[in-house]
Amino acid sequence: MFTYNCLNPISDKGLVNFSTDFKKVETIGEADACLVRSAAMHDLELGDKLKCIARAGAGVNNIPLEKCAEDGIVVFNTPGANANGVKELVFAGMLLASRDIVGGIDWVKENVADENIAKTAEKAKKAFAGTEIAGKKLGVIGLGAIGVKVANDATHLGMEVMGYDPYISVNAAWNLSRNVKHVTNVEDIYRECDFITVHVPLVDSTKGMINKEAVQMMKKGVVILNFARDLLVDEPAVLNGIESGKVRHYVTDFANPTTAGKPGVICTPHLGASTEEAEDNCAIMAVKEVMDYMENGNICHSVNYPDCDMGICTTESRVAILHKNKAGLIASFTTILGNENVNVEDMTNKSRGDYAYTLLDLAAKPAETVINEIEKVDGVIKVRVVK
Repeated sequence: MFTYNCLNPISDKGLVNFSTDFKKVETIGEADACLVRSAAMHDLELGDKLKCIARAGAGVNNIPLEKCAEDGIVVFNTPGANANGVKELVFAGMLLASRDIVGGIDWVKENVADENIAKTAEKAKKAFAGTEIAGKKLGVIGLGAIGVKVANDATHLGMEVMGYDPYISVNAAWNLSRNVKHVTNVEDIYRECDFITVHVPLVDSTKGMINKEAVQMMKKGVVILNFARDLLVDEPAVLNGIESGKVRHYVTDFANPTTAGKPGVICTPHLGASTEEAEDNCAIMAVKEVMDYMENGNICHSVNYPDCDMGICTTESRVAILHKNKAGLIASFTTILGNENVNVEDMTNKSRGDYAYTLLDLAAKPAETVINEIEKVDGVIKVRVVK
């Protein structure tokens, strides 16, 4: 029996996918697995029993990734599960920035007592006139699950689309429309595009990437959209761009004191993935990741350990070893097993930075003393007998 804890409300459409081998518990200290959305975990006592954390969403800034890796806790996210919800809000942001829809709605509310409002509106609507997005050039920075959807669908709206991603995956490349121009220099997007939307993860190299120098390269009247992470944008620099007339609008999904209520800023309260469908999809994917890891030892969509998949174990036993990425460790494992006459029928080893993961399918279930000996090998973090 496996146990799991939910630090945030998780969609029942996801939780119902847990098999009868999984039981929900009230505290994380009792849990083998944890499901989380936005709850802050950096100061949370995780306990010795916890083996994995699944973030029902893409961003993992609320999870202490390095600490989890050091403790042998695999952290998953759910890339792409909320992509459509974010994509649709990006297009809403483009339309709100192109046409003063909110201003028009506010005008109607302010003039609701006017008995001749229909006639008055015909005179007032000129103040809210805007531009169309068809025929405009859109630059998409980051061609992951969301960026590809935005780029592809923008072509169907008559936009000319440029995409930039030096680390584009094979899957994303296959899914990218041939009508999207893939550029190798992000400065081409800064110089040429009427709309620029950013969809990259927040890491040291991307923090503040939309900065003063980037804004200076941009076309006059550019619209910058940020539905990824607020720290990707040097927001004071963008506000200066709005004040100077260089930037027409900054559309952001991250309300903060720097941008909230500022002229030229269209700000929503982190609504990107806040749809019923996205929450359901994220929960379903998170549950599947947890089950596959706990039942089979497979890792899919981890953010702190390498992905590794050996399917369902068909031998007598499977052992999973989380360890440092050091030379000679695999030889140590097989030597220990060999000395006890335990035959390795299949194995795989994957690494990611400082950490690695080894799965061993064995002809017989190893004795507890054998597992204890593997645990004592220098560099081994955690050993689990999956089967």
